[in-house]
Amino acid sequence: MLGLPNVLGSAWPVMYGRLGVSAASAGIISMIISAATILGALLCDKVVRRFGASKVVLISLITTATALIGFSMGTHFILLCLWSIPLGIGMGLIDASLNNVVALHYEAKHMNWLHAFWGVGASIGPIIMAFFLARASWEAGYLSIGLIQFAFVVIFILNFKLWKKIAPVNSLENEEQEQKSSSLKQLIQLAGVKQSLLVIFFYCAIEATVGLWASSYLVIARYLEEEVAALWVAIYFGGITIGRFMAGFLSSKLSHKQLIGLGSSLIGLGVAILFLPVPNSFLLISLFLIGFGCAPIFPSLMHETPNNFGTNNSQAIIGIQMAFAYVGSMFMPPLFGILAEHTSYHLFPFYIALFLILMIIMKRWLYQLVK
Repeated sequence: MLGLPNVLGSAWPVMYGRLGVSAASAGIISMIISAATILGALLCDKVVRRFGASKVVLISLITTATALIGFSMGTHFILLCLWSIPLGIGMGLIDASLNNVVALHYEAKHMNWLHAFWGVGASIGPIIMAFFLARASWEAGYLSIGLIQFAFVVIFILNFKLWKKIAPVNSLENEEQEQKSSSLKQLIQLAGVKQSLLVIFFYCAIEATVGLWASSYLVIARYLEEEVAALWVAIYFGGITIGRFMAGFLSSKLSHKQLIGLGSSLIGLGVAILFLPVPNSFLLISLFLIGFGCAPIFPSLMHETPNNFGTNNSQAIIGIQMAFAYVGSMFMPPLFGILAEHTSYHLFPFYIALFLILMIIMKRWLYQLVK
């Protein structure tokens, strides 16, 4: 459900002409959604402690589904901007609360599969939108995705009793937990928290930058055809999805630290290929390795949060981690675009390598502090 709404990029070439705005206006909607998602992630701890994770997820699912229906009726650009706020807040609340529930109550394999299914949704969403763009309109595409979301809401309600089997670790069902909750300043000062935030920030900078700019790098710097470059970037996202399914199985044999180390090594290998004077066919292998290496890192970081910082702090810290993840994804790719325009797109592998090195340094510092 979180993956499906990621269709703005697919629909925008048709949308902006109908809305009477410039093509660059998509960035405004994207920034509003990202900012609202960060707000939702930061508010998540207080909201979940007040109402409980199950109610927060349910209300947030209804909110996002309603916002998508609103998008289908957004005949004016300003209306889309307004609907972007509840869409982003709902997504932020769902993301942070579900990550914490899985981190507290389920195994590492479930965390990897949770994120793998986000990739499944993110792959299916554009297919649905493309179907309706060819046969109807972008409004029909958003309406169909919103109705699918509401169908999932019904399924969620019918299975609501399953949440009662989960211990109320994150709710204010007793006064003791309220007293144990820490302020943002106290959480940041916990050993390793700042390092974990930077690891996630640098990781998301890598994942989002490759996803946004790999195609341009292949076309402008390596002279590939546009269609080929687009297909190879799809292979990158496929590597992330396949890697997370496989990481779920490997997690029973490898620790979080080992999975993150393995993923970092694969990213490094993929980036190293970009520096070598090899035939362009090797670039496909490079992108797949980078995506495959990205796969276990984020889920592993989320799942080990309760163990690193305590179960009572995990919801608040995961909320902050999600906020840093969105900030990294929101600002670092545009920064590369600015740098590339003023220098060269050959900067791409250096940019990714820099964030990888910083991530590895922060990761080692984190494990030293929480050891």
